Amino acid sequence: MSERKIRLGAFLMSSGHHLAAWRHPRAWAGGGLDFAHFKRVAQTAERGKFDAIFFADNLALMGPPELASLTTGGDVFDPLILLAGLAAVTERIGLISTVSTTFNEPYGLARRFASLDHLSGGRSGWNLVTSATDLEAQNFGLERIDQHADRYARAEEFIDIATGLWDSFDDDAFVRDQASGQFFDPAKVHVLDHRGAHYPRVRGPLNIPRAPQGYPVLVQAGSSEPGKELAARTAEVVFTAQQTLAGAQDFYADLKGRLGKYGRTADELKIMPGISPVLGATQSEAEDKFAELQELIDPRVGLGLLAGMAGGFDLSQYPLDGPLPELPESNAMKSRQALFIELARRENLTIRQLYLKIAGARGHNTVVGTPLQVADVLEEWFTQGAADGFNVMPPFLPEGLDQFVDQVVPELQRRGLFRHEYEGQTLRDNLGLVRPASRYAAGARARQSA
Repeated sequence: MSERKIRLGAFLMSSGHHLAAWRHPRAWAGGGLDFAHFKRVAQTAERGKFDAIFFADNLALMGPPELASLTTGGDVFDPLILLAGLAAVTERIGLISTVSTTFNEPYGLARRFASLDHLSGGRSGWNLVTSATDLEAQNFGLERIDQHADRYARAEEFIDIATGLWDSFDDDAFVRDQASGQFFDPAKVHVLDHRGAHYPRVRGPLNIPRAPQGYPVLVQAGSSEPGKELAARTAEVVFTAQQTLAGAQDFYADLKGRLGKYGRTADELKIMPGISPVLGATQSEAEDKFAELQELIDPRVGLGLLAGMAGGFDLSQYPLDGPLPELPESNAMKSRQALFIELARRENLTIRQLYLKIAGARGHNTVVGTPLQVADVLEEWFTQGAADGFNVMPPFLPEGLDQFVDQVVPELQRRGLFRHEYEGQTLRDNLGLVRPASRYAAGARARQSA
């Protein structure tokens, strides 16, 4: 077995991850709809031998127009369409898109991801999420979002249908014999004919051959109890927000410990906490850069960030320099709400201090320091049972990613912690994940051996 290496994803947003990134004089404020910008940063990540680039998504303009107008939320590509374009200008790096199970249907999603996998030569990944806001529900004919447990129950059925549809054709079904006129072998096509609670019937099959990777790499980001259980059963990569080494170790042990009951081993799931590195040649320079970003935060946007994580709870009626009040349980992002409440209580933060604390990466770990110091943090978390890799969240682009690739990656390589070259052609190859066998092929082998 090859020596264990750090896995790296580049989590890309238009101008960067800091709440005020687009206002920084060295950020590209117009990056949201600039394909050349995304091409540049994707190729930078590939030059750094990152495993994948990753895009989040939501299905609404978040907040009222007066608040949203202070953010880049109205300037966002559909990530699957963007990744299809980036597939043509990259060669080895993985392409991971967030797509919600709440407001999509399994057949259409399975077909789109199979298409991306073929277009990219086996580099697609699906970050499965459940939509969390009433604003999204109201764009799809509903008044309120479903309850958290119901959204996850739907997601459980959704992913089972999607994986079944990806097995519609055997790997060798398409013969394309021009002489005989046989395009595919009808004995090697499978009708799913799913019947279920949330999807009464999904017939199938897909009208596209089985993808190069079999399935796209299955990614998840939920850290609630239903989220962790779904991840233990189905996910191959988990993105998570952890503030401390101890918290990350607890999450890592908990999630890896759930795999056995689903017949899975620890190597079948890569856990990658988010990290936002603010880099400087010295500690002082890095701190000055971070302070410059912090000074650009509009308090209205800071409060909006907290409201979004609190399920829409309005904190503007409370003193900015007073304590965080008791909050009702959210029906939105339960794990993220719990994270920032615990942070506020642990560090005795005011409302203003709390939004400043999470402004860099929305609850993910922000590390401010030199390249060596950032590499030290990554090495500690990787070697001390807290992470298999990291989802890197540059504070602003393109500089933040350039600096990480040019300064931190070589240090990780020098320490023997990160690859010098890609191991294979597909995202699965590079992550060290097996290509899933078709359920029908497994059944045929069992019948032959009986």
